[in-house]
Amino acid sequence: MSQALQRMSLDIDNGVAVLKFNHPEVMNAVGAQMLRDFSAALVDITNPANGARCLLITGEGRGFCAGANLQDEERGERAGGAGDGLRTSYHPILLTLRDLDMPIVTAVNGAAAGVGMSFALMGDLVCASKNSFFLQAFARIGLIPDGGSTFMLPRLIGWGRAMELSMLAERLPAEKAESWGLVNRLFEDNDELMAGATKLARQLANGPKSLTLIRKAYWQTWHNAFEQQLDLEAQLQNQAGRSSDFKEGVSAFLEKRDAKFSGE
Repeated sequence: MSQALQRMSLDIDNGVAVLKFNHPEVMNAVGAQMLRDFSAALVDITNPANGARCLLITGEGRGFCAGANLQDEERGERAGGAGDGLRTSYHPILLTLRDLDMPIVTAVNGAAAGVGMSFALMGDLVCASKNSFFLQAFARIGLIPDGGSTFMLPRLIGWGRAMELSMLAERLPAEKAESWGLVNRLFEDNDELMAGATKLARQLANGPKSLTLIRKAYWQTWHNAFEQQLDLEAQLQNQAGRSSDFKEGVSAFLEKRDAKFSGE
């Protein structure tokens, strides 16, 4: 494992990597140290020796992630415009999450605002407690949505709702987010949330190698033509068909037993 993390915490157990935003005093708002810790944690998570097969992202305390920490002491030390920090600090993390060779579950336990909402939506399965909410807060401080929000939101909830969230900067309660399709599983409180999200993460961690290929297929579909997607499906199916998990899955089906996938 990498050096000790200060603003994130990471625990890998039974194939599930639990990564927490860990600055509850500011509702886990993102500062420079947190971004460095996030990058370092992803190095550990992607190291095969650590055995992670599913990533679960949540927040410590009452919030998931309240967006950028506007009081971060290192903000004033950055050169260039507001967008330059996105390119150097946020974008590498978001692209690593997109390309991760394992499923991602997010457990939204409170405010998911600004770029915190972007991180929440990186989950293949988004879980939330009823006391949580989502917020495109950027217009409140004279900025535009970032962290991939302008890409994700119109595709997930449609043009009109994306514009509404972004321009009015109003809270989107978790229950409404579920009805819009942003949340996959809704839980009564944070205790139920973590139990349910962990159960899902363990299920995915014990799943076949094809789960990582499913992620690739769906991310590509947003910019592929139909013919390109058909070709990609064939390529990925070849990879899945050569996996040990495919052989195990077929054997388990024929033998009428539960499959024991290795992720290989």
